[in-house]
Amino acid sequence: MPNHQLPHFIKSYRHSCITLLIAFLLLFCPTLKAQDIPEDFKEKVRDLIKDAPKSYGELDTALKRSKRDTTLLTYFLEEAKSNNYLEGQTYALNQLGTAFRNLSQLEKAIILHEKGLAIAEEIESTDFKILSLNMLGVVYRRKDAIQTALGYNQQALEIAETVSNKSKHVKRSINVALNSIGNLYQTLGQYDLAISQFKRALELERELSNKLGLAINNQNIGDCYEQKGELEEALQYYRKSLAYNEDINSDYGRVICKNSIARIYTKQGMPNAALVIFEPLQKQALKIGDNFISSSVFINTGHAQTSIGEYQKAKKNISYGLQLAEESNMPALIIAAKRFLSSLAEKTGNYKEALKYQKEAESFENTIVNQRNLNYISEITLQYDNEKKNSEIESLAQENELSKIRLRKNQTTILVAALTLGLIGTMLFIMYRKYHSDNEKKVLSLEQNMLRSQMNPHFLFNSLNSIKLYIINNDKKNAVHYLNKFSKLVRRILEGSSLKEISLAEEIETAELYLNIENIRFSEEIKFEIDVAKEIDSQQVKIPSLVLQPFLENAIWHGLSSKEGEKRIWLNVYNYDKYHIAIDVIDNGVGRNASEKIKENRVLKRKSVGIDITTERLANFSKDYENDFEVAIEDLKDETGGAAGTKITLKIPTI
Repeated sequence: MPNHQLPHFIKSYRHSCITLLIAFLLLFCPTLKAQDIPEDFKEKVRDLIKDAPKSYGELDTALKRSKRDTTLLTYFLEEAKSNNYLEGQTYALNQLGTAFRNLSQLEKAIILHEKGLAIAEEIESTDFKILSLNMLGVVYRRKDAIQTALGYNQQALEIAETVSNKSKHVKRSINVALNSIGNLYQTLGQYDLAISQFKRALELERELSNKLGLAINNQNIGDCYEQKGELEEALQYYRKSLAYNEDINSDYGRVICKNSIARIYTKQGMPNAALVIFEPLQKQALKIGDNFISSSVFINTGHAQTSIGEYQKAKKNISYGLQLAEESNMPALIIAAKRFLSSLAEKTGNYKEALKYQKEAESFENTIVNQRNLNYISEITLQYDNEKKNSEIESLAQENELSKIRLRKNQTTILVAALTLGLIGTMLFIMYRKYHSDNEKKVLSLEQNMLRSQMNPHFLFNSLNSIKLYIINNDKKNAVHYLNKFSKLVRRILEGSSLKEISLAEEIETAELYLNIENIRFSEEIKFEIDVAKEIDSQQVKIPSLVLQPFLENAIWHGLSSKEGEKRIWLNVYNYDKYHIAIDVIDNGVGRNASEKIKENRVLKRKSVGIDITTERLANFSKDYENDFEVAIEDLKDETGGAAGTKITLKIPTI
């Protein structure tokens, strides 16, 4: 949420934090004493405050050699405050925020950038407003707050593109925004979209002859190709980035590029070549002081050492990298370190430790994915609500102003306006009531279909894919359409999340809702039938929550998605014997053999683990009963012996 939308008490809290932060720097850091500041820098500050340049470009040119030095920047900030030089204050606050960000102190960075943004808005400076918004986007991206980061970067991009005579700084800000948006696409796993943003920024950086920007975007493109598994393509871009960093003599950039190149060598089966780069890189990374870079270098060094059998050194390096990652709360590096430690333990025969690290990595990854998805939904809903409220407030304000104008004219106009407003109000009220009446009918017809206790994160993420790009691309109409449908299911998920088991009736209803939601993505082509035997009391029979969803998902994505013609699913529930109920999930899809062949030919293979997880959940559920469960899969054949679909039968104990 932008700073100007924060509640008053939060703004006050932020302001207090900034004041305390600067006071801490001034009181407790001995290097900040006035007598320790070089005289030539003091003179430069006096001249700057006297001339009081208004643009970012002028200030950055004057302070370019000092903007990485937090001691000098803090001195400049205090002098700017003493002389009420607001442009100087917002410049210094943003540069200090960047310094704290590079030291992985993200909360401090946010406080400083928000104060910089508040001052920029106060003085109506487009230059500094764009700078602050972009920097906030970068920090929130590091915190994995995707929607918040995207909002800041998009706002910066929109403001920058409206400037008629664009300065070099504004053009650079456009590139920073494009780069940041590309990074967000990358976080979401949309690598091709990310590459398109980076390449667009790359062309603009060439026009500006900005070698730093060229280095950054080549590095980012290489990272996308690496994550896609195209290692040679990635290596080419990493080498281009390194060449630009060598040209501008950037230690920071050199370490990042060499770390990436050596990581590729390890993946290509050349760990010795990788270690020639990694080992001297460790000291350089620690010298920079960014835990993100240092952690990555040590973890990757340990991975390469594992490949050549230097297990003791490998464990030491990976463990240290994990420590740095945990200190700065960097999820991706924590997961990578634990997976490498698991592989190392397995190679040394310590299978118990290997399993421990693997479970920790998977648990942490699932937690991050769940939290990211829930945060994403929360941010989407909050943004939509805020936009709706702001739109309503703006509309009411405009109506009020028009009414005042009409009132000033004459009584006839007032009467006409009152009648018009009354008519409009009546129509709006009728439409409002009709909308809510229709909506209540839909809720009443679906409310028994949506309750569940536990939802597979895989399904949650797949459903989000249906709305994600609409939201990112600001397609409000389609975003609201999909969000209205999906939010109903999410609400039920959250309400029922604490339940261990649910009734068969609730599970059947949830399955029907799931099929309806999935059918949206198949243009309503799938026909499904649900039949529950009359002798079954579906309210009394208890089963694990969402036990049917993985089998329905399998039927849709592996059986029906590749089928031409009629697509059908049958869900039949009946008494198998006096100890079990049986649930059949039947599809008329292409069959398992054809599905496997299709999956092998796909570039991106869809790995389904939902059935395995469900089987484990059924096993745990059955421990409370005298009888066991059973899952049977049958390949259906037609009269000629050809594949006619798949039948899955679940035997669930009732006693």
